[in-house]
Amino acid sequence: MVFKITRDATYKLCIFGNGGVGKTTLVRRYLSGMFEVDTKMTIGLDIAIKDIHMEGKKILLQIWDFAGEERFRFILPGYAAGASAGIFMYDITKFNSLNNIDEWLDVFYQGSIDNEKKPPILLIGGKLDLEQKRAVYLEDVRKISSARNLYGPIECSSKTGEKVEQIFIFIARIIMKNAGLI
Repeated sequence: MVFKITRDATYKLCIFGNGGVGKTTLVRRYLSGMFEVDTKMTIGLDIAIKDIHMEGKKILLQIWDFAGEERFRFILPGYAAGASAGIFMYDITKFNSLNNIDEWLDVFYQGSIDNEKKPPILLIGGKLDLEQKRAVYLEDVRKISSARNLYGPIECSSKTGEKVEQIFIFIARIIMKNAGLI
């Protein structure tokens, strides 16, 4: 007997930002519900998938986790092609994790097929569990987000799980709305 899985849509979500900001731990926390202490540096790209049910629809979410190291950036525009949305992640304890946002946005948008309708991007601040070491303030990130017409910011903690699920629900809802699915 063969079982066929039917889905209403498949969406590609790219997550990008400087190395060490917590992209991989965010993805792994979302997928497994667990926090992994000893994640290794992403080499190039990792791809994960998750079936989700939202608004009465079955969706396959492909999550493309881009390496944050500068030496891998040249390959990213090709990998960003066809993306439904992006997440730019920064570390709330390192202000310099926002320094390259425009470069990252350029890299991501180079992969966009339609320059008139760029995929939505959500700003995520990671490591909220380290609030006492905060170097990036929401007011500053709101200005960055507004100036670049981005969604967010939303801050989260992969360690505690705070707001992790909400981030992916939020961006999936935006993708579905843009696709006319809801």
